Amino acid sequence: MIVYTNKITPRLQYITDFIGKEIIGEPFQLTADNFYFNDYTGPKINYSDAKINNEELIINNCSLLFENSIKEQNISCFEANEFKAFFKTEGDYPFDIFAATFYLLSRYEEYLPHKKDMYGRYAHENSLAFKEGFLNVPLVNTWIEDFKKTLKKKFPTFNFQFSTFNFQPTYDIDEAFAFKNKELSKMAGGFARSLVNREWSIVNERWRVLRGKANDPYDAFKWMDKLHGKRNLKPLYFFHVAVEKGKYDKNISPSHPAMQQLMKQHAEKYSIGIHPSWASSDDESLLEKEIRVLESATGKKITASRQHYIRFTLPHTFRRLIAAGITDDHSMGYGSINGFRASIASSFYWYDLEKEKQTNLLLHPFCFMEANSFFEQKYLPQRAYEEMMHYYNAVKGVNGNLITIWHNNFLGTYPLFSGWRDVYEEFVQQVSGESSMVNGQ
Repeated sequence: MIVYTNKITPRLQYITDFIGKEIIGEPFQLTADNFYFNDYTGPKINYSDAKINNEELIINNCSLLFENSIKEQNISCFEANEFKAFFKTEGDYPFDIFAATFYLLSRYEEYLPHKKDMYGRYAHENSLAFKEGFLNVPLVNTWIEDFKKTLKKKFPTFNFQFSTFNFQPTYDIDEAFAFKNKELSKMAGGFARSLVNREWSIVNERWRVLRGKANDPYDAFKWMDKLHGKRNLKPLYFFHVAVEKGKYDKNISPSHPAMQQLMKQHAEKYSIGIHPSWASSDDESLLEKEIRVLESATGKKITASRQHYIRFTLPHTFRRLIAAGITDDHSMGYGSINGFRASIASSFYWYDLEKEKQTNLLLHPFCFMEANSFFEQKYLPQRAYEEMMHYYNAVKGVNGNLITIWHNNFLGTYPLFSGWRDVYEEFVQQVSGESSMVNGQ
């Protein structure tokens, strides 16, 4: 499929490559030669304001993909074919799908002046998706499916690619254990806090764990293994390996034998990645050190990452990941609310908007994290299950990739998280029982 344009730009090349791969399995061919375009006998899209012939599908363009600056855009959303859209234009399609998709995937709005949340992150309330009420749907995938119908109607003999639904469970190991394998001072402090707060059941549980009479309530790893085996899942684990403790970096030392064993065991069975510490966002030297720690413990080359607390800033964080050898990042989502940060349930390459170029960093967006449901949205387990099912149905409806984040502490036996393991198991059973593609299997 060929696309005509008056001018080929890096932005247009990037987005037609992406949409082409989603629709036909390969990038659209771009041309600025109107004679070549006119003589082309296959399906063709005219991305300009001037008609060339009657065999083309016309998408009138807005200016975004021909700009080389970052500025406030005049965006007005409207309803098109029962979904939200913007950058309304004339032509054979109601809006500039290329420009609108680029705006969302590039995270254009995150380069503009914005309010930050209490953790210094881009606040989700700034986003167009939140303001316009489409944060909870993979809008770009919906657009692409609708665009396929328009193309099919115009070019009925052309064969399109049909994607399949995929479920990818992922886990962040922020704090491997609640009570055991801690430093003596940490153990004593934990006991003291529980005594002061008169948490007698916690005091008793802590004592039983330390005496070897009970399993650590955060140690859900055997249960998770059993679930994966039963449902033929291939999860992805991200390990937090901060050398120094901090307010947000609480895991046991990566040099502790128990942590070394845990990382090694999981690397032998599953794919793993780095979960950069909170401190690594402030001290740039720590990221590569932490990657080396995980590589040394597991004997594996580490090329996957997810930011701790989903704390990242564009473009700086992603540039640092690339410099450290990371090829796949799983941070594209919010740490304050569930939904589709980039409005998509498909992997895509990061576009560095300041440098105006596509990078080799592949982003894998998630839409659900149980910590958001619990801490931010204040949901009980059953309500969280309903939320997970919403995202499952939304992603399956567009044959996208459903990526979820869970933490081992929610899947253990700690009283605070009672009921969460049950709804996760029920959800996994539902998804793996219905879907034909789990981890690409």
